[in-house]
Amino acid sequence: MLRTLARISELPVLSRQLQRNAAQAGVQKTNNYATEATVQVNRPFKLHRLDQGPETSVTITKDEALKYYEQMVMIRRIETAAGNLYKEKIIRGFCHLYSGQEACAVGMKAAMRDVDNIISAYRVHGWTYLMGISPLGVLAELTGRVNGCSLGKGGSMHMYAPNFYGGNGIVGAQVPLGTGVALACQYKGNGGMCLSLYGDGAANQGQVFEAYNMASLWKLPCIFVCENNNYGMGTSSERASMNTDYYTRGDVIPGIWVDGMDVLAVRSATEFAIDYVNKHGPLVMETNTYRYSGHSMSDPGTSYRTREEIQEVRQKRDPITSFKELCIELGLLNTDEIKAIDTKVRQEVEEANSIARGDKELPVSGLWTDVYSQNLEPKIRGTTSYNIDHIHQNKGINN
Repeated sequence: MLRTLARISELPVLSRQLQRNAAQAGVQKTNNYATEATVQVNRPFKLHRLDQGPETSVTITKDEALKYYEQMVMIRRIETAAGNLYKEKIIRGFCHLYSGQEACAVGMKAAMRDVDNIISAYRVHGWTYLMGISPLGVLAELTGRVNGCSLGKGGSMHMYAPNFYGGNGIVGAQVPLGTGVALACQYKGNGGMCLSLYGDGAANQGQVFEAYNMASLWKLPCIFVCENNNYGMGTSSERASMNTDYYTRGDVIPGIWVDGMDVLAVRSATEFAIDYVNKHGPLVMETNTYRYSGHSMSDPGTSYRTREEIQEVRQKRDPITSFKELCIELGLLNTDEIKAIDTKVRQEVEEANSIARGDKELPVSGLWTDVYSQNLEPKIRGTTSYNIDHIHQNKGINN
């Protein structure tokens, strides 16, 4: 959670205490309405091999508050719908939910520029939405239908969008891939970077440290992000890692610890990290967060932690509730605006959910479409023929 006001102009009336705080800070007021506020990060950043860290005083506008709140609520709603579809056996295979971790993705996306990229593991439904895919594109992909962002071929783990190199099912395998994306940015000289995300369960993978090593030697613009939700597949991080300060595990690579339940703290840390990696090379960022569901839908999530623990986090640290209360307190949002967003998001997800349930599946011919980004041979060999025309059916996604 974040506190204290900075600049005010128009919209809901502030509390008397906040008005006094504003006056004491020499803040200009117009009609006691807020369009912009500056807050202090409540849980301080932790630094590794850095003399200076991210800004602890963070400014947010009303438009940003509206956007971040809607994005987090949308991700939560999509995940709730996905969980229900899975329980009804409409989603088959694997399904890993992101509920509780919304501030991580929204905060990082808020700092990203058009030239920046992201790659992650399998908890990516929310990231897919943030990178430009509609709720229908996400839910239809989960149900294996043609309106899915990968035409139903990828499912939960393999969704893609421009500048989003997808979810990946092999634990830790996305980290060296993200390092390669950062190498491409350096090679092209476009000023971009790559966020290479992994969880605390993947943090002990050897390929992660190999990627650290190469990125450091070549000074690649890569931010290695450990989304530490405190639990791996079925055990706590303390039982799986000898060092749970994941932001320090890059050795000579600098690191930052950030409260992953605080969307503005994540944004500030990511802004700092983007500037740093483009000047000096890689950086490790740990976002300390929490997942409400189990590792996947097949994991009840209560055999290695208590229901009381989960409920306590929901009540005291929930990223959406905390951000909503902050924005109301600062006068950036009012209850009517919040209700309007909640209603809009609920209706959009319900409509997408309904369409995804009744959508068509890809025909068998879809097996040999989009095999290559650039097909160098006039024909491809498949299971039904040795002379098949290659067809680009899903154009525009990282082609």
